[in-house]
Amino acid sequence: MTSLTYDTTHGTTSSGNHIMTIKNMASSKVKLLLTAMIAIALIIMAMTGKMENAHKRFLSVATASTGGTYYPMGVGLANVWSNHLKQEDIQVTGQSSAGSIENIDLLQKNEAQLAILQSLIAVEAYQGVRNFKNHPYQDLRSISVLWPNVEHFVLLDDKVKDGTLNDIAGTRFSIGPQASGTEQSTLIILQGVNLSQQDIRPEYLGYGDTVSAMRDGRLDGGALPAGVPASAVTDMYASGVPARILNVTDKQLEKINAIANSWFRFVIHPETYPRQTQPIQTIAQPNILMTTRRIDEKTIYKLTKVMFENQKEVHQIHSSAKYILPANALKGVSVPLHLGAYQYFREIGLDIPDSLVPPELKSAGNQS
Repeated sequence: MTSLTYDTTHGTTSSGNHIMTIKNMASSKVKLLLTAMIAIALIIMAMTGKMENAHKRFLSVATASTGGTYYPMGVGLANVWSNHLKQEDIQVTGQSSAGSIENIDLLQKNEAQLAILQSLIAVEAYQGVRNFKNHPYQDLRSISVLWPNVEHFVLLDDKVKDGTLNDIAGTRFSIGPQASGTEQSTLIILQGVNLSQQDIRPEYLGYGDTVSAMRDGRLDGGALPAGVPASAVTDMYASGVPARILNVTDKQLEKINAIANSWFRFVIHPETYPRQTQPIQTIAQPNILMTTRRIDEKTIYKLTKVMFENQKEVHQIHSSAKYILPANALKGVSVPLHLGAYQYFREIGLDIPDSLVPPELKSAGNQS
């Protein structure tokens, strides 16, 4: 008869310890087996995902900070493209950035394949002037105008003489925050009408501060480029500030574009703003969807086609997206088109200026 030893300290038998050891060993083996099975499953899932993504084309569209119009526009378009091109294995995402100048850098590094750019910055980069002096980026290509930044040069009534940009001379005028896109574009426009910072008493205020300073009598006017209607300008009219938006003549527009070919005629229709009874002949600078010549023709063709053939969805992205129409696609575009966009616009019968024909197409034509 086998005797059992009893551990009085822990109240267990040696036989009990042996059984527990066996159970622990079995439990460890089960855990190891489960761990191995999970690892194998994860590897299979990763390989499957990799195989599924092997044929996918991932594209990123560079926008700007999340608080403006660029970001929601870019993300919204990315969603439209991804939904409609799912079967084509194309997936697009929007990414935030510091804006147009950084977007050029992201395109050059291929960290973005698409970007929304201010027309002025696109022209500077393509030609290698001002911000991009001696560093032209001639691989840059246009796809389409998205929406316009409309120039609102506002001035107090008692400073108005002929109602055009000429009236800015000698006034206390805000040209926008320092180092901003507003400041840069305003200085070029002033240069086009033979004015500089020395010809005015410049201030460097944001939109709301500009209107407040005009209301308080501390400022005569300012530059407020924005989509129509611009909230700061609505506030100016609605709060009774005795001021108006200046007109831009055809001759002034021509001289401005001789410096930087980025603006086009834009009419602000009556009643766009409170107390505005007459049409205003101003100018606008487009925000443009851009890419590079490195992206293949087929992909850009599909993106362009989806954007223009699903207008209802596109126009729901943002109020400014309603401007995305074939009739507006080339207004103010100065950088040549991408081959894919060029092909689509030709198919729908759009009149394409020679200056926007892709250079590589011209080169091919010269060689044949």
